[in-house]
Amino acid sequence: MAYKTILAVLDTPQNATQITDFGIALAEQFSAHLVGVHAETLAAVPLIAPMEIPDPAAVQVLQEVAQKETAEVERIFRERTAKEGLSTECRSFISSAGYGSVSVMETVRSSDLIVASQSDPAHADHRADLETFLFESGRPMLLVPYTMKTPQPIRRVLVAWNGSREATRATFDSLPFLKAAEAVEILLIDPPERNDQTPELAGTEIAATLARHGVKVTLTTQETSGGLPAAAAIENRLADNSIDLLVMGGYGHSRWWEMLFGGVTRSLLDSMTALTLLSR
Repeated sequence: MAYKTILAVLDTPQNATQITDFGIALAEQFSAHLVGVHAETLAAVPLIAPMEIPDPAAVQVLQEVAQKETAEVERIFRERTAKEGLSTECRSFISSAGYGSVSVMETVRSSDLIVASQSDPAHADHRADLETFLFESGRPMLLVPYTMKTPQPIRRVLVAWNGSREATRATFDSLPFLKAAEAVEILLIDPPERNDQTPELAGTEIAATLARHGVKVTLTTQETSGGLPAAAAIENRLADNSIDLLVMGGYGHSRWWEMLFGGVTRSLLDSMTALTLLSR
């Protein structure tokens, strides 16, 4: 298994260079085809009273702004990917649904891996609907911290394991990274005691399975004290072990209720220090 089609989410000119460079590094590592995607969401058009017809001047301005940004993102992508032997293409979409449009989702679902940037609080124009990508695409998503500007080799990986469907999906979706890594640690935090298994044996089966794939894996079971949140325990482990990639399930409520990540996932994404691969 390898990533052969990598999709780079180029939602703004501010992060287009960063995500293109990370996409290039991954495309070169896995000999993959790199697709840059940019989607513009058409803003609400002011209406002219009393007939409430669209204001032609406002429509023209909105279209020009969208076209200008799309052209800038495409320019950045094409200039950065102008390397001999690199297979790339750039796709742009303009619709009222933006990144949630059917056309964008069809492209996303045909990729092996999505690469996107963590939201930068300094830029309010981060528009890619990453929650929709995670919930609806069925594809793993690699999030890059907005502070991480230069791709680095992924040597040490931490897998946050709790035996859930989401954690299982993320673990197997990350196999290309796990097999290439120098060290992979499976971390269990406060595993429950079951009738058929003690906490000490939790995670041994997934560790054995990964080892059969040639993954250099170790297993760590950690019991928190003083009510330390799971997110904080994972963050401490990331810092202590100089982790390059965190692998975890994307947990959240149904999209029919609210499009928000669950507590542990959201806490980690707000303060992420390492590349993070999420799957649902």
